Amino acid sequence: MEEHAAAEGGRAYIHDPAITKEGERYYIFGTHRRFASSSDLVHWEPLENNITRDYEAMFAKLWQAWPKQESNPSIAGNMWAPDVIWNPVMGKWCMYMSVNGDQYRSLIALLTADHLDGDWELVGPVIYSGFEPTNVERTDVPRVLGAGADLQRYQSLSDTRINAIDAGLEFDERGQLWMNFGSWFGGCWMIRLDPATGLRDYKQSYESVPDVSDAYYGIKLAGGYWNSGEGTYLLHYGDWWYLFLSYGWLGRTGGYQIRIFRSRSITGPYLDQDGNPAVSTAKMEANWASATGIRLLSTYRWAAGPREAAGVEISQGHNSAFIDEDGSAFIVYHTRFAGLGEDDYRTEIRQLLPTADGWLTAAPFTYQGVRAGVESDAVRIRESDIAGDWEIVVHRPETFFDDGRDEAKNQPGVGLEAAQGINQALKAQVGSNGRFVIETEQGSEEGLWRGESESTVNESEVKESTEGNAESKAAGNTENKAEDSKAESSAEGSKRADSESTEGSPRTQGNMAQICINFRGISYHTCLASLPDEASAQPHLTLSGIGNNQSLWAAKLS
Repeated sequence: MEEHAAAEGGRAYIHDPAITKEGERYYIFGTHRRFASSSDLVHWEPLENNITRDYEAMFAKLWQAWPKQESNPSIAGNMWAPDVIWNPVMGKWCMYMSVNGDQYRSLIALLTADHLDGDWELVGPVIYSGFEPTNVERTDVPRVLGAGADLQRYQSLSDTRINAIDAGLEFDERGQLWMNFGSWFGGCWMIRLDPATGLRDYKQSYESVPDVSDAYYGIKLAGGYWNSGEGTYLLHYGDWWYLFLSYGWLGRTGGYQIRIFRSRSITGPYLDQDGNPAVSTAKMEANWASATGIRLLSTYRWAAGPREAAGVEISQGHNSAFIDEDGSAFIVYHTRFAGLGEDDYRTEIRQLLPTADGWLTAAPFTYQGVRAGVESDAVRIRESDIAGDWEIVVHRPETFFDDGRDEAKNQPGVGLEAAQGINQALKAQVGSNGRFVIETEQGSEEGLWRGESESTVNESEVKESTEGNAESKAAGNTENKAEDSKAESSAEGSKRADSESTEGSPRTQGNMAQICINFRGISYHTCLASLPDEASAQPHLTLSGIGNNQSLWAAKLS
């Protein structure tokens, strides 16, 4: 039971949000035909069209032909996670809608429209899942694999049995159109589409190679072996392709969270900062608590907000991302809340910020109309501006909200929030001399900070303490992956440039101030920005960065 309309009181309440833009207006399309639009990314209005009004008639033939079964007789709750892209070859907006069936008998269908605020026309299926020898003739599988093909691998959830949902669409640098898709179990995949039709490119073939590719599902992007993983989304920013992937289950206590990987090529392989691949090679126990992938967001509470449990984000996931005309990048996702019920979710938006070593990190505050790094808003930040009291949150990969009230009650000394998996902020006192002190459970610990340019990290005082940095581990872990190993080694080049360091004031990259902080021998490359907080809407200096395969946020208190 939905707690809100798709947009209500200016806020969007859309699950699995996919964002795009036409003209000066932004649009979000999501699960259960919940759509909204906005002129500023902050205030949202509900959007109606023939999909919201007449979906049963529109999809009747397609629903009857494949997903419909006795165990799921109605399409009403089975239209999930669409993605929308402008196809310049067709001169149409193309929507790829997941139509879910029981036992993963699902498909992804193409619809087209002239404008995002208009009506849509159903074109037809793009890809299927849940087929077996008794029904495969009702799909396009024989056309792709040939008549009588061996379907055994598609019957195993630890092999190549997937759910054909969660489409993501993108054009590569050569103008080729790709669709990524899949969910849990057999992993997430991608195939090339024909831009002239928006449907599968049947001229493109793929080999069946374990953990690499499949003749029907194409190139393997992530997951497999019954590990969690869904909602893949690709974003091309700078010289990198970034893969966003949601681990866990979407419920309040399911550990749902967003991990990020990157590659020089749209088809991968995608690696995290430690060199761990997004593609699984074995079953992992509770991979949503593993160290694979950089976790962008966690459950946290700090002075800058949220302060009340009703605002504490939990189970954030299934994101999309986009780059606006001014170069600002954003991530859009749905979240539940520690103090609210299972069905009380909301859509949130944060800016994505680039680090000097080529990662994207989420802004510490949800977007409220102020963009970091925009030239008209750029302000020179001095060392003296940074000095003062700060709070720091590390998005530890092993923590997730679990409503652990009994654990807190039965174990003296265990706080409720710690038992619930809510990360608590650490206090830090930052000096203008490039040093800071953090108060941890073990006592006071010192760290260092320095301004950095795009290619040079000023860490001369850090000396050899960065030898344990996760980036050096990444270089070692990826030596057999030449392209990505070379890319990861650029971060090593930054560390080798310590002796050539510049003055200590923060440097800007594309009007984005960047500094490097070093704590416990780990370097975190961060973006420094002044953004309004969520508790008072007053501007704070913030840091958002990545190091040791983990995300870190900080906000100045005074």
